[in-house]
Amino acid sequence: MNTRTYESVAPLKLAFLGLGVMGYPMAGHLQRAGHAVTVYNRTAAKAQAWVAEYGGASAATPAEAAAGADMVFACVGNDDDLRWVVLSTQGAFAGMKSGAIFVDHTTASAEVARELHAEAKKRALHFVDAPVSGGQAGAVNGALTVMCGGDAGPFEAMQPVAMAYSKAVTRVGESGAGQLAKMVNQICIAGLVQGLAEAIAFGDKAGLDMKQVLDVIGKGAAQSWQMDNRGKTMVDGKFDFGFAVDWMRKDLGLVLDEARRNGARLPATALVDQFYADVQAAGGGRLDTSSLIKRLT
Repeated sequence: MNTRTYESVAPLKLAFLGLGVMGYPMAGHLQRAGHAVTVYNRTAAKAQAWVAEYGGASAATPAEAAAGADMVFACVGNDDDLRWVVLSTQGAFAGMKSGAIFVDHTTASAEVARELHAEAKKRALHFVDAPVSGGQAGAVNGALTVMCGGDAGPFEAMQPVAMAYSKAVTRVGESGAGQLAKMVNQICIAGLVQGLAEAIAFGDKAGLDMKQVLDVIGKGAAQSWQMDNRGKTMVDGKFDFGFAVDWMRKDLGLVLDEARRNGARLPATALVDQFYADVQAAGGGRLDTSSLIKRLT
């Protein structure tokens, strides 16, 4: 049972577009915080199930969901999905009232964030790119970290609302900066998971009790979130803990595209991306990202 307590924020009329493993509980937190939430999902049955669980309402199109909303939140798959829910004839911008704020939690490119920010301004709307970190568990438990790019005023308005499902909501710069910060996050994770996978595989070959070893080194300089939360499950060969390899490869594709644009050198990230491609080729695309260790055992 969820026992999260919510900040006191004046009730608003909100929309949430995209009810995947992240969006479904995030929208639920907003409804439980006292807001009037209308949801849209490409598969209508998912939206109907959400309404049955949380209350609120569902709509047949993003534009209908966004009509009259103070803020519209979205968490969809990629740049193309985002453009459709925002810019199509049935998209959110077609239904939003002047001055409303669109908050995008999709992990997408910085380029599309800047494009939609500029288009919003033309329509007297606001756009904040706000990708999240913390995975499915973070969304369910209301403990996500949100990194935001965009204008200060709209950010300050959305921040207390987004705290319904977050432990931190921080503006890191202008439009696109949130997406760039998420890319930094994914670069860090890729290297950490590969290092952890190699360490566990090495320890196994050496005949060590790796659960005991992880307990020991987890109290020292090697400690990380990945070690604390995925180390022992990697030892057990369990890989059903949320964020999938397919999605990580999508994210690393965004990272490597951006690196080609800005000239950053990412040799380890490019290598780990290929390791994830190996996991995909072996049928592991829906396993979580800690499944990197399967290449080594």
